[in-house]
Amino acid sequence: MLTVSAGRVVAAAAIAVAAASVPASQEPDEPIARFAGGVGLVEVYVTVTDAAGVPIGDLTAGDFEVRENGVLQTVSVFAAEDVPLAVALGVDRSWSMSGEPLRLARVAAERFLRDLAPADRSMVLSIGSEAEVIAPLSTDRPAQIRAVQAMDLWGTTALHDAIVAGLDRLAPEPGRQALVVFSDGTDRYSRTSEADLLARVRRSAALVYPVAVGRTRPRVLVELATLSGARSVHVTSVTGLAGALQSIAAELRSQYLLGYVPARPMAQGRGEWRSIDVRLARAPRGARVRARDGYMAD
Repeated sequence: MLTVSAGRVVAAAAIAVAAASVPASQEPDEPIARFAGGVGLVEVYVTVTDAAGVPIGDLTAGDFEVRENGVLQTVSVFAAEDVPLAVALGVDRSWSMSGEPLRLARVAAERFLRDLAPADRSMVLSIGSEAEVIAPLSTDRPAQIRAVQAMDLWGTTALHDAIVAGLDRLAPEPGRQALVVFSDGTDRYSRTSEADLLARVRRSAALVYPVAVGRTRPRVLVELATLSGARSVHVTSVTGLAGALQSIAAELRSQYLLGYVPARPMAQGRGEWRSIDVRLARAPRGARVRARDGYMAD
């Protein structure tokens, strides 16, 4: 039996919490996570892959067990794949990307945007000395691709600040959130320290997928992915960037949503960190489960 941590609490409109499982084929008109009468529905986004890293997309609610602080929870909401997504793509355009690297980065970014589901909302964030939203959050993929194609070189790599900017923009969005960011170097001249960055990611609901391009992968990128329940990718050359982003897009299309109302009410745990443990009871051989490790009950 495989074990992994995962979790998220989302505050939304005060309407009733869904009491029954949502079939994989159902497309809800509104976000699934709710707060109603002080009772919070905890959303857990889970990725399951086989031994080769290919997403497994045919599991059911009965394949999962969820424990909060060691106590088994009742899963009241389940959805497979096609869970509405808001994703920010951070593109490095610092001076070190001059020439062919920037051209290949544009191509990879375009392909990633095209690989998203039509209903997914995406935005593009350029990374230089400052983070700049060059295409706002929407489903208008052609406009986002035009913004990527027009992107030019500018500045150094304020990577930490760009990640925080992306998380801040995603924070008010309902449903599933993801930040995909790639850079060919370590952070330079960010106002955000590593410690503050890690703390911000732990408070965020977003899955953070950092892609390191070059000889080394900064340790902090691995930590960001682990904390958020995502994964980090390392490619030694920018020529591998398109394949890396394509694999992340495929993963984002094949995730599971598990929702439960905590057995111990939120009012009894304000300001408390609650760990979440997801177990896959009937795991295919070599399967891996990945997601966030808990949430703050505040």
